Amino acid sequence: MLSGFDALVEMSMAEWKIPGLALAVIRDGEPILLRGYGMRDSSAPAPVTTATQFLLCSLTKSFTAAGLGLLVDERKLDWTTPVREIIPGFRLHDAVATERLTVRDLLCHHSGLPRHDWVHAPGDLDTQQMMERLRHLAPSRGLRESWQYQNLAYAVAGHVAERLSGQRWEDFTAQRLLQPLGFTRYSFSTEALAADPDHAHPHAMDGDERLRASWSPIRATPAGGLNASVEDLAKWMRCLLDAGKVDGHPLLSPTIVRDMMTPQVHVCRAEFQEVGDVHYGLGLTVEHYRGDRTVSHSGSWLGWATLMTLMPARRQGIAVLTNRAPSAVTALLTYSALDQVCGHPPIDWFSRLRARRHEMLAQQQIDKAAQLARQHAGTTPSHPLPDYAGTYSHPAYGQITIETDSDSLAWHWRGMSGHLAHRHYDVFVTPEKPAEIHPDNLALTFLYDRDGTIDRIAAPLEPLVDDIVFHRVAAGDATTAAFRARCVGEYRHSAQRIDVESDAAGGLLLTIAGQPRRRLRPLHGRMFELEDLPRIRVEFRMPGPDTVDALVFSQPNGTFLAMRVVA
Repeated sequence: MLSGFDALVEMSMAEWKIPGLALAVIRDGEPILLRGYGMRDSSAPAPVTTATQFLLCSLTKSFTAAGLGLLVDERKLDWTTPVREIIPGFRLHDAVATERLTVRDLLCHHSGLPRHDWVHAPGDLDTQQMMERLRHLAPSRGLRESWQYQNLAYAVAGHVAERLSGQRWEDFTAQRLLQPLGFTRYSFSTEALAADPDHAHPHAMDGDERLRASWSPIRATPAGGLNASVEDLAKWMRCLLDAGKVDGHPLLSPTIVRDMMTPQVHVCRAEFQEVGDVHYGLGLTVEHYRGDRTVSHSGSWLGWATLMTLMPARRQGIAVLTNRAPSAVTALLTYSALDQVCGHPPIDWFSRLRARRHEMLAQQQIDKAAQLARQHAGTTPSHPLPDYAGTYSHPAYGQITIETDSDSLAWHWRGMSGHLAHRHYDVFVTPEKPAEIHPDNLALTFLYDRDGTIDRIAAPLEPLVDDIVFHRVAAGDATTAAFRARCVGEYRHSAQRIDVESDAAGGLLLTIAGQPRRRLRPLHGRMFELEDLPRIRVEFRMPGPDTVDALVFSQPNGTFLAMRVVA
C-alpha cells in the first residue's frame, strides 16, 4: 500500500474543492490501490466507487490509436497510409496537406491545423458534418511543421476505422477493444453517462467557487467521448504495460504498443524540471519523470479532469479521474504516487501546487482589471442597434444570429445564447457562463462595407489564425421573388444600355452592353452583388411601393446611377 496516500487524496480534494475522485495504482503490473473518494455529485450523497463511470475525455485518444493499431496488425492499414486513400472525399484547406496527410499525422497532431475546437465543441454536428467543414478551416502551420493538439483529427481517425471495419467507431471499439479487455462499465455519450445509475456529475469553477456544471455532449467521440470506471481503466493500463496482452493472451501486438509509446513529435519543455521534454506518440504523451520514461494522457472537458500515466520499464501505472475541472490534483496525486512506488525521496507536490493555485486565483483578479483598463470608456456604436441585427454565416463555424432586445444586442449561436455587452466602438462581448460550454468574453467585432452597412462579424474563435469572419446572410427585398420581378427591365447610364432579366428560378441576370452576362446575388435590403465581381454592387431604387425606377452601381471608383427606360 501507499503510506499516507488516503490522507493526501482527502486533503487535495478539500483544497481544490473536488466532489469526487477515483484512483487506480498499479505496481509490478498488479493493482495495489483501487478506490473511490468523495461524492459522485455535490447535490447528492452517493459515494464514488471503483465502478462509478466518469467521462475519460482525451484519454479516449489512446483507445482510438489502439483501434487503428488492430487494423495495422491485420494489414488493413499502415500508419503512413494517406487519409485520402481511405476517405476519398477528405479535404483540408491546403491542397498539399489534403493529399499527403497520413493516419500517423492524425494521431500525433501533425496536420498543420490548430485546435479549431469551436467547430465541434457546441456538440451539434455529427462526424460527417465535421468532415465537410475541415476544408474551410485555415491552418496555422504547414503539414508536419510542428505539433498542434487537434481533436478534429481524432474524429477523422475514428472515421478511418469506420471505413475499414464497416462498423460505427463505438461498436468497433467496444467489440475489438473494450470487451476483450473485460470492460463492464462503459458508454460513449454524455446522455448514456447521465442515464447510468452509478455516474459522476461534472463540476466547474468560477474563480474559487465550485459550480455544478451542465452536461455538455462530445460528438467528436474518438477524441474524447468514452466513459468508463476506474476499475476498467486499470485493465487498459495493465494491457499496455503487458505489451498488448490481456490475461496472457495478445490483444495488440507488441509492435503496435511500442509504436504508440514511441516519440513522434516534440511538444515542449515541461513546466517542472522533474519531467523534462514532452513528446507525443500515437494517442499517448511521452515524457520522463525523475529519470524514468513515462507515457501518459490527460483529459479535460467542462467539469471533468483525468490523467493516466504509465512507467513501462517498471510496469507501474496511475489513473486519476475527477468530476471537477480545471485542477492540478490529477498531476499532484500522480507524481506523489510515482515517488512512492519508485522509492524516490518524496517531493511535497501538494505545497508546490497549492501555492500555484493561490497565485492563479490572485492573478485572475489582476487580469480582470487589466481587461477593463483596455476598454475605451465613453465610446458608442457607430450604428443604431437595429442595424446590427441579422444572421451571419461561416461555412465551418455555422450561423450567428444577432437580435435587438430593448436597449442591447443578443446573440444566438448553435444552441448558445445571451446578451452582448458593449465593450467599445463596434466591439461587443459575450457573457461569462462558467458552468456551460460557452465562449466566455468572446469579442465580436462588427464590420461594415464602404456604403456603411454592417455586413460582417469577426470573432477570435481560433487564436492561432486570423479572426473567423461571419458574413451577413442575404435578407430583405432582394431575397423575395416579387421584388426581383419588379427589377426586370432596361436601364440606361448615359448612352450605355443595361438589361436586367429573370432566369428560370426567379434570380436576376445583368448584362451591360458589350460585356458578359452576370448573375446578381442578393445581399441585404434591395442590394445585390455581381456573383463573379463581388466588389461591384447594384441597388435598385424604389421610390414607391410598386415602382423600381433606377439602379445604383456602387464600385470601388465611385457610385453611378442608371435610370430605368420606360416603354
